[in-house]
Amino acid sequence: MKRAERYRSELLQNVIPFWMKHSVDREYGGFWTCLDREGQIFDDRKYVWMNGRQVWTLSRLYRTVEARAEWLDAAMAAATFLRHNVYDDQGRCYFALTREGAPAGYQRKPYGAVFVMIGLLELSRATGDAVMQAEAESLFWKVKSWVENPGLLGRPQAGEPASQLADIYVLAFMARELAEVSDDSRYREVMQNCLGSVLAHRQKSVLLETAASLATPEGRLFCPGSSFEIAWILLRLNPDPAMTQWLLDVIEATMGYWQEGFPYFVDIEGKPTLQLESSQRLWWVHVEALVALAHAYDLTREEKWLRWFDQVDAWTWEHFRDPEHGEWFGYLDKYGKPELTLKGNHYKGCFHIPRALLYCSDIWRRHGL
Repeated sequence: MKRAERYRSELLQNVIPFWMKHSVDREYGGFWTCLDREGQIFDDRKYVWMNGRQVWTLSRLYRTVEARAEWLDAAMAAATFLRHNVYDDQGRCYFALTREGAPAGYQRKPYGAVFVMIGLLELSRATGDAVMQAEAESLFWKVKSWVENPGLLGRPQAGEPASQLADIYVLAFMARELAEVSDDSRYREVMQNCLGSVLAHRQKSVLLETAASLATPEGRLFCPGSSFEIAWILLRLNPDPAMTQWLLDVIEATMGYWQEGFPYFVDIEGKPTLQLESSQRLWWVHVEALVALAHAYDLTREEKWLRWFDQVDAWTWEHFRDPEHGEWFGYLDKYGKPELTLKGNHYKGCFHIPRALLYCSDIWRRHGL
């Protein structure tokens, strides 16, 4: 089976059916994401960023793959649930809601709002809902202000502020999505600013989580998944040739950290990390590597990217995919064995894996591979 066919089949016959069967709350709307190996719910709270991501996923599938009513209906019900319940009296987003929609948790971070925004925007594209698009655009500018001034979310500032790779990623991702539906030049300005901001994060040819002093563990912290993900996101902004090559070099350098899977975190100078989970192999790190390598091949047609893709592909499918109960495991030990057999929680949901399967299948289909 060709790569494109295998990825599309896995998306539509294994991964999405798992989430449609087990995660959709058909009474109140929204999605449960804390699901065990078989899909049983172990926490019925609805985590906001996971819900926004699943709205995006189902809406994108509806718009670009097949107009299945079940996907649109689930996305619409979840968006309605979020729009009615997610905002506090200052327009900020809760982190978690009860099944019925009452506040159940709050983080002083912008990321819940980020994924509410991309979910609403993609759903507006699928339905032509101009009011929903306007709400998504308004939320974008709020998120941008929260990234630039975390105090607006009630986060006290301790020490000198430092650029965070995650913030560059979310602004670039949101701005690119908006630039596809709006002629507002400010979105392209944000994209260009992201391309400039990421330069401060490069050390030893890879991208570090924080642009801070290498004298601190935070300043030396490297996550291969973040390096892969931000690189392919920025490549989709159509940077100039020099920046394109710079980002391809980042992907190639990040491949150098392959150790029969990628570790979650690395100290760039080989010192101990503060993160106890550093040696784990995580689902999103590996599928983001696949997307990055596919994009690199798409741009260059160089065979080395295809060889690396097949190397990561073989290990990832063998170790993360669950052939018995569907979907993929998320958390492996450094030997590739599942440490947790759950399929979702408050960080893993219907997003990284289906997005990777969708994007990779599209790329390989264009190349007949």
